[in-house]
Amino acid sequence: MSTPHNHPAFRFTHEIVVPASAIDELHHANNVEYVRWVQDTATAHWLAAFPVGEREHYIWVVREHYIRYHRPALLHDQLRCTTWIGEIRGAQCQRFVRIERAVDGVLLCEAETQWVLLDPQTQRPKRIEAEVERRLWEPVG
Repeated sequence: MSTPHNHPAFRFTHEIVVPASAIDELHHANNVEYVRWVQDTATAHWLAAFPVGEREHYIWVVREHYIRYHRPALLHDQLRCTTWIGEIRGAQCQRFVRIERAVDGVLLCEAETQWVLLDPQTQRPKRIEAEVERRLWEPVG
């Protein structure tokens, strides 16, 4: 997984701790939880980049996820979830997420998601404006 654009990709980091509710009968985090963490990381980045009053003008939906699982996450593991934006085309935005165990940096999961921006009024795809693109690629705060 690589970013095919020429823009320097800012990396946003979001940390979580694996809760008991994420653990399955194999005593590690269920694969579905990784999808949740990928989405939670994207949401945390969006909320940091677009404050209340601005974010309400946009709706993001997932078009597709590609996820590769490398190692299991265990109960109470602290995870470092890092995301960055890849290619932006029309209403679509490519986003990458890496989930690592924070204590030793071991890669647990990596994901690529295609997001689509919708107009909140019509709920139809809406071209990603240059200002939105710029803010997604720059450090937050």
